[in-house]
Amino acid sequence: MKKTCLAIAALALAVSLTACGEDQGTSSGGDPTTGGGGDELITVGFVAVGPEGAWRQANEQNMQDTFTKEAGFDLKYAPATNLDQKSQIDAFTSFVDEGVDVILLSATEGSGWEASLERAQEAEIPVILIDRGIEPDRTDLYVTRIAPDNVVVAKGVAEWAVSQCGDSCNYFTLEGPAGVSVVNERNTGWDEVASANPQLKKVGAQTANWSTDEAKSVFETVLKSNSNNIQIVFAQNDEMGLGAVQAVEEAGLTPGVDVKIATIDGTENALKALADGKLSFVAEYNPLFGETALDVVRKALAGEAVESYIIVPSTTFDSPEAAAAALPERKY
Repeated sequence: MKKTCLAIAALALAVSLTACGEDQGTSSGGDPTTGGGGDELITVGFVAVGPEGAWRQANEQNMQDTFTKEAGFDLKYAPATNLDQKSQIDAFTSFVDEGVDVILLSATEGSGWEASLERAQEAEIPVILIDRGIEPDRTDLYVTRIAPDNVVVAKGVAEWAVSQCGDSCNYFTLEGPAGVSVVNERNTGWDEVASANPQLKKVGAQTANWSTDEAKSVFETVLKSNSNNIQIVFAQNDEMGLGAVQAVEEAGLTPGVDVKIATIDGTENALKALADGKLSFVAEYNPLFGETALDVVRKALAGEAVESYIIVPSTTFDSPEAAAAALPERKY
C-alpha cells in the first residue's frame, strides 16, 4: 500500500513540473511583430499635425483606421496644439518616457528634432517619419520616411506650366508655412524647372499657411498691385488654390482662362474645381499609405532592413475630363 502511494505521488510531481515548464515556454519569447504573447498590443505613439486641411485629415484618419486593436495595435494619437512644434516635442518626449514600441512622427517644422530623435534612439524606440522630413536629414536617427516625392510632384506642376506658357508668362507662388520640409521641397522642384525655362517669369511668392481664406486675401492684393498681369498661380496645396480661384473671380477675371491655377494634393474639392474648369491642373499627393506604414512598423520591430525613403505613388490631373473620371473613386 505504501509503495502504491509513493508511486502516485511521484507521478503527480512529474506532471506538475512538466506543466510548469510548458507554461514558462508559452509566456516568453512572443513575436514583436504581432504584439507579443497572448493579447498584448504593439503600442504606437503618433505625433501628428492635427487639423490642417482635407489632405491632413485624410492622412491621419487613414493611419488611425490602419493601426487598430483588431490589427494588434494600440495607437496613441497626439495632434499638435495649434500646429505648435513644442506641443509635438512634448508628446514625443512623453511617448519615449512611456516606453512605446514605435513612434510615427509627422512634424509641423523640419528643424529642431535631433535631440528628441537621439533620445528615442537611446531608448531603442524606432521612429518612422510620416509625410514630412526633418532638417538636417539625419537618416541615422529614424527608420524611414514614407511620403510622395515633393520634388518630383512640383517638377510635374512646373513642366505643365511651361507647356501652357508660350513665349512668356508671369507666375505667382502661394506657399505653405515657412520652415516646413514639404514647402522647401516643392519650391526646389518648381525652381529647378523654372530656372531652365526663362519664359516663366516670377512675380513673387508669399505664404498663405495652407489656408483658403489667407490665399484669397493674399492673391487679391497681388492682383491689384500687378494690374491683373499674372497668368499662372502655383498653389502648394489645394486649399490655397481654391482661395486663388475666389480672388480671381472677385477681380472680374475668369479662372482657367485669364489666370490658370495649379495645385498639389488632389482632394475631392480640388478635383471638383478642375472638373468645373476653375482649376487648370491638380497634382495628386497621395495621403493613403497607412498599410505601407504598418508594414514598415512590423519590419522595424522584427529588425528587418527598410529603405530610408519609401516613395508613395501619385498621379496628376490635367483636364476636366480626367478629374470627373476620378471623382467617383476619390476617398478624400
